[in-house]
Amino acid sequence: MKKMIYTVFVMFVLLMAAGCKKWLDVNENPNGPEKVSPNLLLAPMLYYVVQADQWDGRYVGKYIQNWSGTGDKDIWDTMGYQPPPVDNGGETWKLAYIFLGKNLSDMMRDAEAEKRWDVLGVGYILKAIGFQRATDMHGELIIKQIGQDRTSFDYDSQEYAYEEVRKLLDTAIVNLQRIDGTISKSYLAKGDLVYNGAKEQWLKFAYGMMAINLSHLTNKSTFDADKVIEYVDKSFTGNVDNALYTFTGGQSALSNFWGQRRANLNAFRQTEFFVNLLNGTAFPGIVDPRMSRMIWPSPSGIYKGIQPTFALTTISPAADRPPTFFNTVGNVLESSPGRYLFDDVAKIPLMTYSQLQFIKAEAALRKGYLPVAMDAYKKGIDAHIDFVNTTNSRVPTGTASQISATEKAAYLSNVNIVPAAETQLTLSHILCQKYIAQFAWGFLETWTDLRRFHYTDLDPKTNQQVFRGFAPPDVSRLSADNLGKVVYRFRPRYASEYVWNIEALKKIGGTDIDFTTKPTWFVNP
Repeated sequence: MKKMIYTVFVMFVLLMAAGCKKWLDVNENPNGPEKVSPNLLLAPMLYYVVQADQWDGRYVGKYIQNWSGTGDKDIWDTMGYQPPPVDNGGETWKLAYIFLGKNLSDMMRDAEAEKRWDVLGVGYILKAIGFQRATDMHGELIIKQIGQDRTSFDYDSQEYAYEEVRKLLDTAIVNLQRIDGTISKSYLAKGDLVYNGAKEQWLKFAYGMMAINLSHLTNKSTFDADKVIEYVDKSFTGNVDNALYTFTGGQSALSNFWGQRRANLNAFRQTEFFVNLLNGTAFPGIVDPRMSRMIWPSPSGIYKGIQPTFALTTISPAADRPPTFFNTVGNVLESSPGRYLFDDVAKIPLMTYSQLQFIKAEAALRKGYLPVAMDAYKKGIDAHIDFVNTTNSRVPTGTASQISATEKAAYLSNVNIVPAAETQLTLSHILCQKYIAQFAWGFLETWTDLRRFHYTDLDPKTNQQVFRGFAPPDVSRLSADNLGKVVYRFRPRYASEYVWNIEALKKIGGTDIDFTTKPTWFVNP
């Protein structure tokens, strides 16, 4: 009897040991993969690259007067911000440190181990995007101490952040130029929702980012116009290279953030400043053919915009008030007509050929390369007109007609748009046309341009404003926290920096009431 009990006990122990091994082996997941292929990690990160820019673009778009709220003294229209614990304006910060955090590190680590240099190159580009956007929006960033076992993290200067972005892009370029290893277009394409696995396109994108980074330094003695031109020339050769994220619609997660289904712009309206760039006010003598293809007229038939900080109801008569971006005066429905980038299935740019041509034009003009500047300027306008046509052709609910070759030629032949002599081309021509080309998507690039020119700087050739007609709110209508000054940065994300990193934040003035008016590094000499 004792022997039987002993035998049963031994068997029980052995079974328990085997069972405990399985029970305690919590690192094995029988219901899903424990390691995700690097290419499959790419798709959700690209999605967040687009979403974060659009999410925060609602607020940056008010600072740059792409659009305005419909109420009196909308907080963002006053160049203010929503106070903590509201985290609006924090998506770009989250992109750099969360959405492109562990997943990006894992993707790059595994891609390197598997010698997938194309995937690794795209990873370095994404990391550069995260830091470039975050520093342009917030200023100082945490870079050197990322990944360290610390309870607080020091902020690095924006100058250092810019240098780090260029280092990342240099490494991306090296990897994307490699032809050894296990490079595979079909493999990369499984997660690449922008270029479908074409590493050559990503290489051009990296050069474009280099040009953008260096183009922001026009107020610095180290600004190198020749390098900007060189990088643009190595980048996009036409609209065929445009970096576009495709939305298929049908459900919220697959629909454009600016579309009817997502309903994120229902309380937004175009501004007077933007309308005046198109209606013949800023550029006298001709109406821009893009106006009727990018925005809608008021019910009365005229194109009207809101003056920021003033309520929509201040426009009288009511029929002159601008409609939504879906041509409604009330609620937007999923069946409401789309136009330009405002549709569920519109493709949203990350970078475009026209944008880069305007960057080249500015650099060439500053250097005195007048024929180069004029050529790039004209190519920028021409390409954006084509982009408007292509974008509208994809809108299934749209009614915008295509801009005809005759309309395009008339616009480009007008001397107020394209001066008769190269010597008459100005920074104002270039920057205003670049503003139009970046409307509703290039928020941070446009805000960087406005800040580089301190919003209202004068053109040295004409002694008129570079951004024709742009007017920040009157001091009496600025946010009280600004202490009478315009905005130059967003606060870092509240839920991480103000909650967990407050002592480090104090060192850069982050707790000052007017911190958002402190100019970012690239603004001044």
